Amino acid sequence: MGVAMVKIEPIRVELEREADGRFLASVPDLPGVMSYGSTEEEAVRKVKAIALQILADMIESGEEVPDDPAPKICTT
Repeated sequence: MGVAMVKIEPIRVELEREADGRFLASVPDLPGVMSYGSTEEEAVRKVKAIALQILADMIESGEEVPDDPAPKICTT
């Protein structure tokens, strides 16, 4: 079995502040990948960890990894 190299660009994360003060971070290119944090940094760190695991699973199973033409961190 051969080894495939996959280039993963920075993960685009969207942030929202909830009414209770928590931050919700989500990855638009991976529907359902989201995480809460008490700070922006915590929410982003957690959601990136989840996204990287999902991407690793996708690569391992031979699925196509989403292509994001303009990766960036967005705040709303």
